[in-house]
Amino acid sequence: MKDIDRDRLKKIGENLLKMREAKGFSQEELSYRCDVDRAKISKVENGQANLYVTTLIELAKGLNVPPKKLLDIDFD
Repeated sequence: MKDIDRDRLKKIGENLLKMREAKGFSQEELSYRCDVDRAKISKVENGQANLYVTTLIELAKGLNVPPKKLLDIDFD
């Protein structure tokens, strides 16, 4: 994987973490709300997992935010 791709995954993870914490959700609660495994959420937040668009959409639904909020990254 290219460094730029790793950086993008890391930024998506940071966005997810910030939004989850802003809502006051634990990883377990978000997992329950969006039916995504808690371990997967942890890996995404740490920039260690690539994710399917469907997973991104489910995470956004669980946070009640538009998916584009999670994708707020640079594409340079």
